[in-house]
Order: sequence, then structure tokens, then C-alpha cells
Amino acid sequence: MLDRTVAPPVQPLASVTLPAADVLSLPNGARLHILRNNAQPVVRLQVVLPAGKSAEPSPGVSLLTARMLLEGTTTRTARQIADEVAFYGASLECEQGFDRATLTLYCLTRHLSSLLPLILDVLKEPSFPEQELALLKTRTVQNVRVERQKTSYLAAEQFSQRLFGASHPYGNTFEEETFQQVSTRQLRAFHQHAYQLGKAEIFLCGDVLPADELAIGQQLGQGAPISTSNIIAPVVSSATYANAQLYVPVEGSLQASLRIGRLWPDLRHPQSHELQVLVKVLGGYFGSRLMKNIREDKGLTYGIYASIGPREHATSLVIGSDVNAANAQAAIQEVHHELRRLQQELIPGNELLTVKNYMAGKFANELSTVFEQCDKYKNLIFYNLPPDYYSDFITSVQQADASTLRTLAQEYLTPESMLEVVSGPNQA
Repeated sequence: MLDRTVAPPVQPLASVTLPAADVLSLPNGARLHILRNNAQPVVRLQVVLPAGKSAEPSPGVSLLTARMLLEGTTTRTARQIADEVAFYGASLECEQGFDRATLTLYCLTRHLSSLLPLILDVLKEPSFPEQELALLKTRTVQNVRVERQKTSYLAAEQFSQRLFGASHPYGNTFEEETFQQVSTRQLRAFHQHAYQLGKAEIFLCGDVLPADELAIGQQLGQGAPISTSNIIAPVVSSATYANAQLYVPVEGSLQASLRIGRLWPDLRHPQSHELQVLVKVLGGYFGSRLMKNIREDKGLTYGIYASIGPREHATSLVIGSDVNAANAQAAIQEVHHELRRLQQELIPGNELLTVKNYMAGKFANELSTVFEQCDKYKNLIFYNLPPDYYSDFITSVQQADASTLRTLAQEYLTPESMLEVVSGPNQA
């Protein structure tokens, strides 16, 4: 009889391998990446273009361009676009990020070919109607005004500005007056430059049929090849934030939000996986040191985290938490304490084993669907990672030793090298 008082044995995860992608070059120079899985009759199509904040000529242009794509084309109104997507039971959205813009379609496999003309129309023929643009600006401004009443938003905003620099695409903040002045002419010019399909990386995953490949090549591979000159990477100066401390006052606030961090080695660093283990120990899961100390032992917060934020032109480490305003400095001192512990002491074997098992299990869970597998594969493409980056993840994590992690902490986790931003009530 099964003894339910005894936990089942735990088997270590040996290895995880991403499925291979088929990569096709389309006539216009775009690349089509295909990951196949016929478990469900659904597909996801993503058209990714170099049209994020890093590429925009003026703040707000890339955001408005991406959001206006679904507001009407030369042949369809916004209502007609929405009705056609709904008719096929599909989902269509366009998101703008720091480095790229992504048009994403989810649909049943049998409807993909019927929806491709709509995708092409949205990408190539947006009309940028003035009325919808004015409404979008109003909604965006109102949302930012609401967010800027929150200490967490202000702390994150000022942290990014100081870390990367006010003129850097990752650091420039929202300016209402500048945003309102963005014109339709600017959006059309940016669209014409950044949304050329020949610059696209196209990802198709799920139950892909041979006819789908042909249809995408015919629809999204149109046009002559174009020059795909690289965007000049914006430079971050470490002098922007070295030893900097900043307080952002919020009148009447009872809480304070903390953001502590620094620039961080990118994912191509030879010890990238070990650095991820180090950050997990510090504050990357519920049983982390920051959580045990500052939440469970001291009771200063409901939650605190440490995470790595990779982007194409810069990577950062950020420690964040919301605390009672009276406890802000005490929380910062405890963060410093945990950073120094990692620099001075070896991580105990049982704690390190727990973190390794957590990371392995979470990594395997993040590959449970073909869509998640495709997301990992996209990282290989956009962060210029080696093909075996994820194949080596489990092995590198399992082999990480306490001595190596302490050495990495001594190099990267010195409290005095961190930028500290606190947003809270006016100081007396």
C-alpha cells in the first residue's frame, strides 16, 4: 500500500533541449522561423520588427505607431479589423517594447491563411486616423497621470533614468507635452522606415501546415530585398549612476518604494547561468534571502525581489520592494547586509541545492508549450546567444559552486556600487 506520509523521491532534471526550428529566408529578406507541434490545432504568428524605443526619432513615436496599427487601414476601419478577428475566434495585438515591436496573432490552424491578408493590411497600410490618434493620446496621458501617483511607478521611472541616462531610450521618461505634439506625419515616417517587412523576424509555432509556410512566404515575403543596416546601439555611461542615491517625494504617501540595482553583464557573459543562480539566492524566489530576512524575520514588507532585466543594448539588476515609509532606511540596510553576506560567506550546500532544484523545475515548466519554447528561441535570436545557451543551462546551474558564487558576488554585488532610489512621503 502506498505510504502517503513519505514524499515521493525527487529525480534531478538531467537536461532540457529546445526543439529545432526551421529557418526560411523569404524573398524580401525577412526570415521565417517555424517551431512545429501538433498537440493542438492552433498556431501563433509573430511579426517582430526593429520598431521599439531604441529606434524612435522622438519619444512616443514608436508607442503610438504600434498602437495605431489596429486603429484602421486604407481598406478597413478599426471596427472592421476587430470584427474580422472576432469572426475567426482569433486574437490580434501589437506591442511596442524597448527594442522591437511585435504583432501577434493567435488562431486555429485552419483559419491562418484566411487571416493573412488582414495581417498584411495592418502591417503595410495603416491609415493613422487623426481622431483615433487624439483619443489614444488622451487615454495614454490619463493612464500615466494615474500611475505617477504611485510610489512604485515613480521609483521605477527615476531608477531607469538614472541607471541608463535621461537621453538613453531605456531611461528617457514620459513627457506629456512632447507626447501630445507627436504628429501623424511623424508616425507615417517612422512606419515607413521601421515597419519594412524585409527587416522582420517572423515566428510561426504550433500546428503548422505546409500550406501555411507557402501562404506566409507569398503574403509577408512580398517586395524586393532591402538593406537591413543595424541600429547604432545607445551607450550607457557608468558615471550616470555610480554611488548615486535619489529620493522622490510623493506628498501624502504612507509607503515608500525602493529600487536598488546596477548595470549587469548581458546574457552572453561566460558565467551568465552562474550569475542567475546568485540572483536567485539573493531574491529570485519566495524562499530567497531577501524574503526570509526582510519579510519573514523583520516584517518590513509583504514582498521583495531581485531580478535581471535583459535587453538588447543593456542589462540591469534591480532589487525592488514597497515598505512602510518609516521602515525604508531599515529595509535598505538589510539589503546591504544580505549583499555583504553573499560576498563574505559561502552559501550553505542545502540552500544552494534548493535554489538549483527550483531553477531547474521552473525552467522545465517554462518549456511546457510550444509557445513558451518559441519565446526561449526568440531570445537566442535577439540577444545573439549561442545555439546551446539553453541546452547548457541545467548543467551550468547544477555545477555552480559556492566558491564561484562568492567570487561573483564580490565582483558584482558591492552595495556601494549600486544605484538607490526611494520614492515616498516628503522628508522633514
